[in-house]
Amino acid sequence: MKALILSGGKGTRLRPITHTGAKQLVPVANKPILWYGIEEIVASGIRDIGIIISPETGAEVKTKTGTGDRFGANITYILQDKPAGLAHAVQVAQPFLGDSPFIMYLGDNLIQQGDLSDFLKRFSEKQHDALILLRPVTNPSAFGVAKVDEYGRVLQLVEKPQVPPSNLALVGVYFFSHVIHEAIACIQPSARGELEITDAIQCLINQQKEVVACNLEGWWLDTGKKDDLLEANRLILDTYLKVSIQGEVDDQSQVTGRVEIGPRSKVINCIIRGPVVIGSDCYLENCFIGPYSSIADQSIVIDTDLEHSVVLQGAQIARIHQRIIDSVIGQRAQLTVAPRRPKALRFLIGDDCQIELS
Repeated sequence: MKALILSGGKGTRLRPITHTGAKQLVPVANKPILWYGIEEIVASGIRDIGIIISPETGAEVKTKTGTGDRFGANITYILQDKPAGLAHAVQVAQPFLGDSPFIMYLGDNLIQQGDLSDFLKRFSEKQHDALILLRPVTNPSAFGVAKVDEYGRVLQLVEKPQVPPSNLALVGVYFFSHVIHEAIACIQPSARGELEITDAIQCLINQQKEVVACNLEGWWLDTGKKDDLLEANRLILDTYLKVSIQGEVDDQSQVTGRVEIGPRSKVINCIIRGPVVIGSDCYLENCFIGPYSSIADQSIVIDTDLEHSVVLQGAQIARIHQRIIDSVIGQRAQLTVAPRRPKALRFLIGDDCQIELS
C-alpha cells in the first residue's frame, strides 16, 4: 500500500500569504498543514509516500519536509508541471504507484486524527476498487458531490454541480486499486481543462466496479481560505494541545489554560489564556494573548492584544492599541503604529489583501 499526497496548486484563495510560499506549508498550531496528512498516513501503517509538487513551490516543500525520516516514512517527490487536475496528478505519479493500491490525500485538507486507519482496513479487507469519504455540507455546489444508495454504493459523482444530487461532499481522501489508472486513461479534460478525479471514479461506476462510500464522522476542513485556516487552528488547539512551558515566563505574567511555549522564548508581563501555542525564540512583552492563537518561531509581539489569530514565523507586532482578532499575519510581516502626524496612511500591500481601518 502506498500514499499519494497532492501538494501543488497556487493557493490563490489564501493570497497574499501564498504569494511567496506553498499553501500546504502554511502552519496550523505552528505545524505545516501538509505534515498533519503525512503523520496521519504514517499512523495508519503506510510508509511509502509520494508527494505531488508544482514548479512554483516544489523546492520549498522538499526543503521543509525532507526525505520523510522525521515522520518514519520514505518520501518521493513527483513534479506535476501544470495544474491539470487531480486525475492528471495520479497519471503523473503512475511510475511511482505501479500496480499498488494507494491512498490519495489532498495536502491542504485536515481530518480528525485516527479516522484513516479504520477506512484503510475496510478498503483492504473488502478489496474494493475505490472507496471515497463523504461528509454532509451546507454548500454542496462548491464541492464534488456523490449520490449513494442505501448500501453505500456510489451511483453518481458530479464536480461542483449547479443542481447537486445530494448534500454529500467528497472529502479530500480517496482509496484506489490499480484499476483507477485504466479509468483515467479513458476520460477527457473537463470544461475547465482538467482531468477530474470525479470523472475517473464515475468511469469505474459505469464499468460496474466496486465503488463504495463511507461517511466521515470526525471533523474535516479544507484550509483554502483564511477563515478555514483559523477554524483549523482552533480545532487543532482544542483537540490536541497540551501544557508545555519550555521558555522563560516572568513573575508578572499570568499563564492559564492549555498553553505551549517553546524553548528560548521570553514572556514578560503578559496575560496568556489558552489554548495558545507560542513557538521557540519568541519575545512577548506587555501583551494579552487570548484563546485560539498560534505564534510561530522567532516572532516578536509587544504592547499588543491578540486573540483567535495565526502569526507566522518572524513576524513583528508592536504597540497596536486595538485588539487584533481573526487575523493571519504573514512571515516576517511588520505591524506597527505610525506617528500621529502627519495624518496619512502608508502601505505596502500584497495582492488580494483585506484591510479594515476604523
